[in-house]
Amino acid sequence: MSVYKLDLHGEMLLEQFRAQQHLYRLLRDVVTDHFTRMVKQRDLEINSMESRIKTEASLAGKLERKGSKYHDLLDITDIFGIRIIAFYNEDVDRIASMAENLFEIDWPNSVDKRKQHEITSFGYNSLHYICRLPKSLYFNPDYPELNEIRFELQMRTALQHVWSAIQHDIGYKTDIETPNEYHRDLSRLAGMLELADNEFSRIRSSINNYRRRMQGLVQSGKFEEVELDVDSFRSYLSKRPFEKLNRRIAAITQAEIQEVSLLQYLGVLRLIGIKTLGDIERMIRDNSDNAYQLALFQLGNTDIDILSESVGLQNLCIVYALKSGGGKKALVDIFNILNGRQEQNETLASIIMEQAARLSFMNK
Repeated sequence: MSVYKLDLHGEMLLEQFRAQQHLYRLLRDVVTDHFTRMVKQRDLEINSMESRIKTEASLAGKLERKGSKYHDLLDITDIFGIRIIAFYNEDVDRIASMAENLFEIDWPNSVDKRKQHEITSFGYNSLHYICRLPKSLYFNPDYPELNEIRFELQMRTALQHVWSAIQHDIGYKTDIETPNEYHRDLSRLAGMLELADNEFSRIRSSINNYRRRMQGLVQSGKFEEVELDVDSFRSYLSKRPFEKLNRRIAAITQAEIQEVSLLQYLGVLRLIGIKTLGDIERMIRDNSDNAYQLALFQLGNTDIDILSESVGLQNLCIVYALKSGGGKKALVDIFNILNGRQEQNETLASIIMEQAARLSFMNK
């Protein structure tokens, strides 16, 4: 005897589901695999990707409520569902475009709930596609019926997802009437979250525009207009501004230059008062000879055959800090940034001070 309150038609559909569960598992694996690969190819960062196949009990409950509207198991479009949660509204549109390229979309049964305008609908503002796996994407002759199964794809932002989960947790939009005061509170919160969703997108767009503008200024050599930050420094380093000094220093011992990241020097540059890329350009112009003089004193009696690419920039920062009156403390602070706080930094700073004291730029 069935444990579910189903009529004969409902029992037939449930039995059909039992016999085809392996198809839904295969569909889940194929769909998630293809979508995961496309997301990686498009270099799109998402919050999460979730998938589920209805349990027998869940499907039985659906059939108890409205089983008469389904003539066949294929008429039920949400037995398998996948939900992709993005960070930004515009990324939801990108995911939708990916889905349109991958799958056959059942447009009459798909819905864009984001076009609703009720303030309390924020948590339900997913973009829902009903999809089918095209044979051009995947076809298994052992399971040709796989390409006939429709499935549901939900796309929403992280804030929409959180709001939906909270509404579900507190029982909002259930059969129990919610007092008007709670409706008002929820409406205000929904409005705030929708505004936050839009603001995150606007801020990201503004930051990207700023980065593109800064990159353009760097490439055109307009360094005075570019503030020193991670993005501008990274763009500046792509022009290899310290290469000439590095080659000059390496020639002292005919050394090979080993490439390293110079991004850690951003903190050093800020420490010694560099504020723009124009300041770096002036530091190079005014201090390269002194940085070379310091390197010559350090390397002249050695046979070092490998030098770090940071040698030129490090000596420039040391010379700049000493000429600015920073003294030993400034050198210790520089080495604390580069090496982490350790006792050896005091010793290293003392050695550099002794070397520099013998050079002309410290005796002017």
